[in-house]
Amino acid sequence: MKWRLRLMMLFEFAIWGAWYVTVGTWLGQTLHFSGKEIGAIAGTTAIGAMISPLFVGLLADRLFDTRRVLVILHVIGAVLLVLTAQQTSFGAIYASLLAYSLCYMPTLALTTSLAMRHIDDPQEEFGAVRVFGTIGWIVVGLIVGAWGVEATASPLHLAAGLSLAMAGYCFTLPPTPPLAREQRFKMRTVLPLESLHLLRNRSMAVFALASFLICIPLQFYYAFTNLFLNEIGVVNAAGKMTGGQMSEILCMLLIPWFFRRLGVKYMLAVGMLAWVLRYALFAFGGTGELMWMLWLGIILHGICFDFFFVVGQIYIDREAPTALRAATQGLITFLTYGLGMFVGSWLSGVAVDTYVKTNAQGATTHDWYAIWMIAGGCAAVVLVLFVLLFKDRKATADNPVTNAT
Repeated sequence: MKWRLRLMMLFEFAIWGAWYVTVGTWLGQTLHFSGKEIGAIAGTTAIGAMISPLFVGLLADRLFDTRRVLVILHVIGAVLLVLTAQQTSFGAIYASLLAYSLCYMPTLALTTSLAMRHIDDPQEEFGAVRVFGTIGWIVVGLIVGAWGVEATASPLHLAAGLSLAMAGYCFTLPPTPPLAREQRFKMRTVLPLESLHLLRNRSMAVFALASFLICIPLQFYYAFTNLFLNEIGVVNAAGKMTGGQMSEILCMLLIPWFFRRLGVKYMLAVGMLAWVLRYALFAFGGTGELMWMLWLGIILHGICFDFFFVVGQIYIDREAPTALRAATQGLITFLTYGLGMFVGSWLSGVAVDTYVKTNAQGATTHDWYAIWMIAGGCAAVVLVLFVLLFKDRKATADNPVTNAT
């Protein structure tokens, strides 16, 4: 069972990693889009995360087997990716990628809830399952980097092929019928109002707010790191960026060990601190003798992602009632990959356009020091607020946890 879930995660994240890392380079260097346009297109995933998981999560909780929902979404997504690769104008690319994001983003919450349904102890076992998503991202990133197609639309075609493969693989997954099927469906359940009630708990509300805020500086990394590395002359930037996912593997496997010693609060705090350090390293680093700073900033991705987002998923699974877990995961996806990254995509685009400049050869470059310092400052503010306001509890009524603080 666990190996089936691991392969599911491998396909799921290979799809995203195939195109999302390098799309900014294709848009900026080949199609010559502005920073605001690149940020807006990167933000299509945020809009998809805001709109569709709220509905699809409830479909999986109440109406349909999760496997069927995943198959349909990935088949439609493959078609939309091929369509996007054929476009050259901002409007056409934005529209097609927005439609694609409405299909893909719900699958992040659905694969998480499906995996947690079929393992005995999510806190101890989910990391070893989710790590294969990271492996998928690494493999596809190395392929794109070695292929030398970072500034082309080829990664979109690769993602489309992987999406079809994922759709086929979903037929092999274990049956995952809705847990709340016997409950009467009401129109008010189109939005996860029950999940919103969880925010009455102070710690859950602080966690939700911090999740939203930390994703604002996060979008600086996702939308512009590959363009930044290519612009300053880093060779095979996509391949080097997989170093972050390689460190993610180690960190994910260590999640149970850190859970027992740090607990939820301090694991989340360490994850946010890593974002502050990463952006400082990017601001002061460079090629040549300062390349070690860029490498370290990339490698910190393991702590940045795992200690906040993966731990956050486990925290939600622990706190949410059983019948609402998929919807609650969808709600957090809305706040993080949705609302937070949408705001971040706009702000990062504004920052990149604000600090654009022309070098002596007449080529367009950017003041990356200023851009990364803005992102790091935002992350630092979120970290301080979270540490001051968040308090975790040791157990929940229906799912005791013995080693959290």
